[in-house]
Amino acid sequence: MNRLLACVLCLSAPAAWAQSSSSRVPVEDIRVLMVAAIDSPSGQAQGFLSGKQADAITQQFKASTPILIDVSTERRYQQPGCSRLKVTFSQEGLHLPGFSTPQRRTVDVGLNYCRDGKPPKSLA
Repeated sequence: MNRLLACVLCLSAPAAWAQSSSSRVPVEDIRVLMVAAIDSPSGQAQGFLSGKQADAITQQFKASTPILIDVSTERRYQQPGCSRLKVTFSQEGLHLPGFSTPQRRTVDVGLNYCRDGKPPKSLA
């Protein structure tokens, strides 16, 4: 997964940088934040990627900050514990080919997800 995320961060266009690092928790597995967003009354969860994957991506691009992850619930389905989620990865200070200064990159991914790790049986 680290190569996929690295490629997506590298190819995506710059976007607004997520702030509020005080409420972020370190996670090695983004599914923790996805379930937290499903369970949250606000439908939100924030964290930052930690562990070997995060280290490899950050070192590859000589980035100056952690990889932030913001998960928001776009829709709650009738099936309990299932939602449409928007997962946003962002990182600042990436040294990318073709750029003389460090860059910010953000990647948004939308997916249907349930607490059990499976997709919903219905999108109703």
